[in-house]
Amino acid sequence: MGSKNKLKRFNENETFENVIQPTREEVTSGFKYQGKWSEFFGNNNPIVLELGCGKGEYTVALAQRNPNVNYIGIDIKGARFWRGAKTAVEENIPNVAFVRTQIELVDYIFAENEVSEIWITFPDPQIKYKRTKHRMTGDAFLRRYHKILNEEGIMHLKTDSEFMHGYTLGLLHGQGHEVLYANHDVYRQEGAPEEVTQVQTYYESQYLEVGKAITYAKFKLKY
Repeated sequence: MGSKNKLKRFNENETFENVIQPTREEVTSGFKYQGKWSEFFGNNNPIVLELGCGKGEYTVALAQRNPNVNYIGIDIKGARFWRGAKTAVEENIPNVAFVRTQIELVDYIFAENEVSEIWITFPDPQIKYKRTKHRMTGDAFLRRYHKILNEEGIMHLKTDSEFMHGYTLGLLHGQGHEVLYANHDVYRQEGAPEEVTQVQTYYESQYLEVGKAITYAKFKLKY
């Protein structure tokens, strides 16, 4: 993507009411919607997050399927989620928002028990040992998610990385978390949730075209 196109998308994001682009200081010094997302959406419906939302396909598609749930996509790359934000505006989908910030600040964006579900869709597996602290299902991140999830909160991990799938399941089992469903080739097995197989990201559709297996895990955190 050219720099002109990126700039155009950044500028357009500024005009979208469903996009919030706070500075890091605004997030860490008392984010205005932390614990008050009902004010942003104008209702008390459950909140579901897509972390590392990319183009926002999951955020938008799930919001269309579940109008009584509020969906928030989070990513540091605003030029990517511009597509999802624009679609939500054009198609008048009111239960969608996007926040441009780092994932590690998620517990500054939301209050304790404020979130019902979290989706992590096709994250960078950060395979190199030096990068493990950035792995989105590592212990430090899981503790952040647990803090903002309510008591019945659910986690979803969908990835094309067998490594990420295996690493996460190993960590979950080792720490005593509750794995509700796990499959290392979700499109070739019966019984997968519809929202897993009927909603696809842009890159996921490309993986499927070349026969790459897509893994999925659904779990509850128990700390």
